[in-house]
Amino acid sequence: MLSRDRLAVLAGFAAPLALTAILVPFRGSFANTDAALALILIVVAVAAAGNRPGGYVAAVSAAVWFDFFLTRPYERFTINRAADVETTVLVLLIGIAVTEIAVWGRRQHADAGRRAGYLDGINDAARAVAAGESASALIDRLTGSLTRLLGLRSCEFQYGVAGIGRPARLDRDGSVQGGSWVSGTGIELLAESAGRLQGRFLMQPGPGEIPSREQLLVAVALADQAGAALAPHYPVAS
Repeated sequence: MLSRDRLAVLAGFAAPLALTAILVPFRGSFANTDAALALILIVVAVAAAGNRPGGYVAAVSAAVWFDFFLTRPYERFTINRAADVETTVLVLLIGIAVTEIAVWGRRQHADAGRRAGYLDGINDAARAVAAGESASALIDRLTGSLTRLLGLRSCEFQYGVAGIGRPARLDRDGSVQGGSWVSGTGIELLAESAGRLQGRFLMQPGPGEIPSREQLLVAVALADQAGAALAPHYPVAS
């Protein structure tokens, strides 16, 4: 089965070709600019539903087949009129522009959804603390949240310790001190309350991309929830 990206590229090539072929019998009865607008709509549809390569292929395909089928001399990759040259170039340039706009829009939408997920995780932990969920249960919840958030291979909470094994440390500003994200000794994230150490999350990064600063700051906020859960007024469940 073809992937979505490959389908987008295939559609980007075939859809403008199909449209211009359909318009061939009528090409003497409408302005070329009308056909160009229709082709731009095809490019917009492919770019919105597919990806950047698909949109680019659609833009090039639209320009090429517009030239071949709808400008004189027909069925040749030659254009005699300056106006047709301008229209062909505009089809290509506008197609590329709308592709970039569509890609940017999808990225913004994905970023907004990701941020909403981060906030939901923090709010869920805060509600659990407010509802009186046991500290041990909350720690289990936060360990799972950190694993998913940062793409960790493993994550373990250790009570009342820090620095053992000399791992790198994720600081409150989202920076990693004493090593790198992929350091072999793992990374510790301290859980503190009012400056008092409660324990640490010892994290082993998994394969893949290094988390963004935004993700790391969310991880720090989750560790703060653990610190609150383990504070003296919130005893650990036995």
